[in-house]
Amino acid sequence: SKSPSPRQYMPVRYFIMKSSNFQNIEISQQKGIWSTTPSNERKLNGAFWESVVYLIFSVQGSGHFQGFARMGSSIGCEKSQDWGSAGLGGVFKVEWIRKESIPFQFAHHLLNPWNDNKKVQ
Repeated sequence: SKSPSPRQYMPVRYFIMKSSNFQNIEISQQKGIWSTTPSNERKLNGAFWESVVYLIFSVQGSGHFQGFARMGSSIGCEKSQDWGSAGLGGVFKVEWIRKESIPFQFAHHLLNPWNDNKKVQ
């Protein structure tokens, strides 16, 4: 019999990933990669090693979530030439689960206890 994946029993963490534009989301969905600011890297890498990490994506100012993905690797030093925005850190793998636009209003019942119980958006 096949033994269960060790990650199967790990805690789950969720992070909202804000993008400055739709193009970066499209590149991520096509190539299965993402990059974030260096200030977010330590937090995401720490979460990746201790839990299953889901990333919920939203383009700034869109009023929508554009989908969500599971973090598939830790963040390394390799940079990507794909991103139009400077100031991003290393690339990491993401496995997209949903690629659809969902208005924030559908999540207004969700509150973030780590952000003064503000609405998740």
